[in-house]
Amino acid sequence: MESTTFINQQIVMSRLKASFEHNRIGHAYIFDGERGTGKEEISLFFAKLLLCQNPTQNAPCETCSSCLRVASRNHPNITIIYPDGQTIKKGQMDEFLLEMTKKGYESGRKIYIISQAERMNSASANALLKYLEEPEGNVTAILLTESYQAILPTIQSRCQRISFLPPSRETLISMLEEQGITRSMAATVTMLTANIEEALQLAQEDEFAHMRKTVLKLVEASDQNIHEALLYIQSTWSQVFKEREETDRGLDLLLYAYRDVVALKAELNSMSVYPDYNEFLNSLAMKLTYSQLSAVMEAILQSKRQLGGNMNRTLLMEQLMLNMQEGFLVV
Repeated sequence: MESTTFINQQIVMSRLKASFEHNRIGHAYIFDGERGTGKEEISLFFAKLLLCQNPTQNAPCETCSSCLRVASRNHPNITIIYPDGQTIKKGQMDEFLLEMTKKGYESGRKIYIISQAERMNSASANALLKYLEEPEGNVTAILLTESYQAILPTIQSRCQRISFLPPSRETLISMLEEQGITRSMAATVTMLTANIEEALQLAQEDEFAHMRKTVLKLVEASDQNIHEALLYIQSTWSQVFKEREETDRGLDLLLYAYRDVVALKAELNSMSVYPDYNEFLNSLAMKLTYSQLSAVMEAILQSKRQLGGNMNRTLLMEQLMLNMQEGFLVV
């Protein structure tokens, strides 16, 4: 059965197969696209195709020893590098490039894949750049990134860019519904990831369902008065969203609620993130002006920017409630 990723990325697949068919394999590529669009899966497919012993119709046979070892990530001619912590460090890159200059255990092309390439620090990026300027032998580099603009322009210019398009939300929602997920939950999780497996896992987590409910209850509390909102932050929110990553996700979910309000107010034919709360959110749309909604959403975005600092997260949320209250008072 053909992978869902391959079906969603037909343009990318056609381009890679065509380059193989015409023997026009580049020495460096940048695969860029949102998280969950299948960049690593397709990079391994391409590696498999380039190393396959019996390719047929521009596709790997999937049964030769080479294909099987690529599938198990055990092929000596393929190296994958991931960030060490927050960055890809120069030491990693030096060791990585040294491996690529050694004689391979097997004949054929060497392929190296750099995951989250936007997280190379300046030293590691410059080390890679030097290698790209003077490619040696039968080698192909594939850089995977969610942020093309964060890649050095000098590296961009030496790579073929292949952009991955996310599947439509409606497609993802339908796929989740087929797995027994409610449309309301599917509409929410597909705003957080374009990867069907991640979305399904998230939709099935009781913890995430509790987070979602907590966010919507905070919207309700904020509509009542500032005291209710502050009390809710202290009594409930701070117990659910304890870590920085959790708080960041909570702020995203909160922002999406007010985006729904804006869409309802503007009578846009867009898919809601919280369709099960449309009645309440529509009441907010009738009550709040565009200026008020803009101020509230900017306050949430400001909190997201501040989250990276050392500010106490409960205090951050209390300050957000005060700032949102000011936004509600905008004329």
